[in-house]
Amino acid sequence: MRRTVLWVQGIFYILTGIWPLLHMPSFLAVTGPKNEVWLVVTVGILVMVVGATFIASALQKRVERSVGLLGFFCAAGLAAIDMRYAFHDVILNVYLLDAAAEVVLAGLWVYIFLTDKLSD
Repeated sequence: MRRTVLWVQGIFYILTGIWPLLHMPSFLAVTGPKNEVWLVVTVGILVMVVGATFIASALQKRVERSVGLLGFFCAAGLAAIDMRYAFHDVILNVYLLDAAAEVVLAGLWVYIFLTDKLSD
């Protein structure tokens, strides 16, 4: 199951990270205007890199526990950011869709931690 979650989270992060890099106008049309476009690009690149790391890890013979921790904390952190700023009307509520996906990912990692030692 951990490999599946790594694949899903990896693909999700690559797609969401690359979107503003490939077509900023559509990204801004959906997520709202931004004062600091360079920050959107920076976060997009970082999210993409983390996603690529998840996929690379899924391809390895042994999945290290630290990659699962990275998966959990990235998902939990991004969900917290989405919810805090959407609920305070700093960003559009469309970010709550991302928060929901991140909560599911974080929950999957918790399930894996509780049922699997993350070692082959």
